[in-house]
Amino acid sequence: MQAQNYNCVVLLGPTAVGKTAIGVRLARALGTEIISADSRQVYKGLDIGSGKDLADYVLDGVKVPYHLIDVADLSQEYSVFLYQKDFYNCFLEMQARGLVPLVVGGSGMYVDAVVRGYDLVPVPENAALRASLADKSLEELGKILLDLKGGSIHVPRDLLERERVVKAIEIESFIQSPECEAFKKSLPPRPDIRPLVLGTTLPRERLRANIARRLDERLQEGMIEEVERLHKEGASWERLEKLGLEYRFVSEFLQGKFSSQKEMRDLLCTAICQFAKRQETWFRGMEKKGVRINWLPLEGSVEEKVKAATEIAAANGFEVRR
Repeated sequence: MQAQNYNCVVLLGPTAVGKTAIGVRLARALGTEIISADSRQVYKGLDIGSGKDLADYVLDGVKVPYHLIDVADLSQEYSVFLYQKDFYNCFLEMQARGLVPLVVGGSGMYVDAVVRGYDLVPVPENAALRASLADKSLEELGKILLDLKGGSIHVPRDLLERERVVKAIEIESFIQSPECEAFKKSLPPRPDIRPLVLGTTLPRERLRANIARRLDERLQEGMIEEVERLHKEGASWERLEKLGLEYRFVSEFLQGKFSSQKEMRDLLCTAICQFAKRQETWFRGMEKKGVRINWLPLEGSVEEKVKAATEIAAANGFEVRR
């Protein structure tokens, strides 16, 4: 099963395009297991709203093993750094068992962190720094951040929200500190990851229809009740609102910030469609940075897309079960 030039397969794509269905069948064809790349499915209890359809990992009565789902509690702030660290552990463990990991997901930074090998460090909260910034205006904070980053920042909206700017200053200050350099030197060598990257998406109108249908299904399955339960179990509204669109909109609905459930549903549906578009923009950005994404056919059934994926894998040296 080992490929000559690749030692990992990645299947990426925006929300609601059937990545899990394709991934599970591809994993069966490659005789391997799945490492999830979903920034919300890492959390225990985020089931309906995150689309954690674990039954989808059972194919013809046989479970396809998965990793990095349900690995964190809501009390923990799971980060890209932690994901990359946990991914490396999974990658090495699967390699030791003679498996080629199959990464499936749409969380752009999670995927990119392992495909392009982000140089990440955990940034501790700097109470003294935050206290020194407390009386600064948003304009002053923006100037501090721009000075730290040499006059340019990657995401302009980071200058529009106070907490974002403070966090960005905290991160950049730590990155430029001797402590950060010392930490980097203490890290173990990064695994040699050579990914064959596959991409899947749908025509825009079909994608929007899928998003609307899936949202209605999740509301019927009890997504509102799930968020209400999580809040009763101790998760603050603020915490829930940071867990993605579904959890933010439902939390705001439960706090009476929408006139009706229909208003919440319609605005949420629009927001998810916009999010899917941003995901596709992120993946195009990866391509511009040198990542080759082998896109599966835009049209076609799950089976047809799996066939295309296995053909690409076979052409690149992977052993495929027929």
